[in-house]
Amino acid sequence: MKKILVPCDFSTNANAAFKTAVELAAASKGEVHVLHVIDIAVPTETAFGVQPYYISTEILREFAASAEKKFQKMKARLKDTKVKVSLSIKSGPVSLTIGDYITNKKMTLVVMGTHGASGWKEFVVGSNTEKIVRSSPVPVIALRKAMTKRSIRHIVLPTTLELDQTAFMNQVKDLQEFFRAKIHVLFLNTPANFVRDADSIASLKDFARYYKLRNFTLNVRSEHQESDGIIHFAKEIKANMIAMGTHGRKGLSHLMTGSIAEDVVNHLQLPIWTSQLRRE
Repeated sequence: MKKILVPCDFSTNANAAFKTAVELAAASKGEVHVLHVIDIAVPTETAFGVQPYYISTEILREFAASAEKKFQKMKARLKDTKVKVSLSIKSGPVSLTIGDYITNKKMTLVVMGTHGASGWKEFVVGSNTEKIVRSSPVPVIALRKAMTKRSIRHIVLPTTLELDQTAFMNQVKDLQEFFRAKIHVLFLNTPANFVRDADSIASLKDFARYYKLRNFTLNVRSEHQESDGIIHFAKEIKANMIAMGTHGRKGLSHLMTGSIAEDVVNHLQLPIWTSQLRRE
């Protein structure tokens, strides 16, 4: 957590992400990059349908000046002023611009505020947070309200018990060590993926042994939908965070099957840490 990116529109949720990022950076002796993206293509209705309208340079300067003032005001509310905090203002498509910044500046973590999404908007468009969760090359923490390092004591880790995710599991163990938290490994039995409880428990034990887990519990639950099972279990044990891998589905595959991680981001109040799953 040495280089933390906070994509920021200066909303209440973005302010919560900024506050959280500063606390995490203070604990890891890192730095915080605040990125404000001005979306230059604004759709407008014309006789030829919806057309993009490109903002003039003068208006872009006004937007940038307004963002600078809001950033200074947000920064002035910080209690810890020792953390290095900087602001970058870019123009372009929001999720693509954020993705380029992550890569070019070698960010190690993204902390984003989210309002969640529902209904048709979630199915077709989704939120910017959901798009970053799906595409970010580094871990993302999505949250609705600010969290503290001390508040994270119980982390739910849903898993399909695969043994080819060493890089991902090393990230999870680093996360656990940073927060000094207990990991609650969760396997979900669903009608589409049913496994006998005895076999599930045996596989969970193999999973914990293979990845050399410490300070953990092993859990099996049955649900119709994976996302519902994660949400119900998190409430049951009063979890403070969810840690999930995402396959980053795109295009028609994403639209038709969705993503469990993205569903949970959109519908759970807890902070959710996600990272890309890459088969080894």
